Amino acid sequence: MSIQADLDRLYMLSAKRLAEKGLFTVTRNNPRVGCLLVKDGTVVGRGWHRLDGGAHAEIEALKDAGDSARGSTAYVTLEPCCWEGRTPACTNALVEQGVSTVVLGLRDPHPKVNGRGAESLRKCGIDVRELPLPELESLNPGQKKRLTEKLPWVRIKSAISLDGRTAMGDGESKWITGESARNDVQYWRARSGAIVTGIGTVLADDPRLTVRDSRFPNSTPIRIVIDTHARTPRDARLFKEEGEVIVVCGANATIDGLDEVANVWRQSEALIVIRSVLERLASEGINEVLIEAGARLNGSILADGLWDEMLLYVAPKVLGDTARPFSHYQISRMAEAVGARVESVVQLDRDTRLCLTRL
Repeated sequence: MSIQADLDRLYMLSAKRLAEKGLFTVTRNNPRVGCLLVKDGTVVGRGWHRLDGGAHAEIEALKDAGDSARGSTAYVTLEPCCWEGRTPACTNALVEQGVSTVVLGLRDPHPKVNGRGAESLRKCGIDVRELPLPELESLNPGQKKRLTEKLPWVRIKSAISLDGRTAMGDGESKWITGESARNDVQYWRARSGAIVTGIGTVLADDPRLTVRDSRFPNSTPIRIVIDTHARTPRDARLFKEEGEVIVVCGANATIDGLDEVANVWRQSEALIVIRSVLERLASEGINEVLIEAGARLNGSILADGLWDEMLLYVAPKVLGDTARPFSHYQISRMAEAVGARVESVVQLDRDTRLCLTRL
C-alpha cells in the first residue's frame, strides 16, 4: 500500500467512528453516515447524521469546517446524496463549499443515488475516489436490505441453555443468563427501529421491551406484538412505557378496546403472515428489527427464511428435555437444517454471545 492509501483508510475508519454516533438515533428511513474533512494533513471538519430527517453528515462537517472546507478532502462513509428530499442534496453543498476531493466508502443503494452522487461530483470537477471498506457494512445493513428487497434487517435474539432451551416447562425463564448478557441486549435494542415479540411472551413474561440503559437516552424503538386473536392484556406493562406499541391481529380478532391503548394493525387474513408485517415495517422506514420472542414465532421466521442475523446468549446450563425449545421448527432430513455462519463469539462473564448470519 502507498502512504496515501494508508491515510485514506485511517481517515475513512475515523469517519466510520463518527457515523457510529448515530447508531442509536438514526433508526428509521435514513442511513448512519460519518464525514471527515481533511486539509493539508489536518482534520478541519467532522460531522455525522445525528437524527432521522436531520442534517446529513456532509452538511454537519461543512458547517464545522467553515471557510476551511475549501480545498479540503471529504471522507464520507456513504455516497453523498444527489437529490432533494427532506434535506437539500449533499453533492451541491460539497461543490458550493469548494471541496476538491471526495473519498466515498459504500455506494448508496437508494435508487435515486447508487452511483449518481459520485457521477454528479465528477461532472462538477471534484476528484472522486471509492474506498468500499468491509468495516463499513455493519453501519447500515437494514437500509441496504430495505431499499433492495423491501424488507428490514431481521435479528433474532434469544437466551438459551447449552441444550438449546429457553425456559423451563412451566415457562420459568428468569434468569437463564447473567446481568452482563442482559445488559448487552440493550445495545441491540437501542439500534433497532422496532422490537417484535409474540403474544405468548407477553402473556408469560409481561415484558416492557424498552431501552433502559442510560447510554442510549434517545432510543425508543417501536414495540410490536404478534397477536392473532387480540389477547394482549389491556393493562400490560408494554402500554405503561413511553413509545409506540403496535399489536398485529388477524382478520377475525375481537379488538374490544385494544385500539385505545395500542396502534392495531389488522391483517386481511385470519392468520398473521409475518412477511407482510415485515414488509409494512420496511415501507414505513424501519431498517432493523429485533425479534425477542418464543419458539413459535422464532420457528415461523426460520421456516420462512426471514432472518438475517441471530444473537444467541448461551448460558453454561443444561435445562433438560422437558424445558421449552428455542424454536418450533420441524425437519425430517439433515439437508433441511438451517445453516449459519459464526461471525463473532464474545464472552460476557459466564455467558457467551454467538453472532450468526445466514449462509
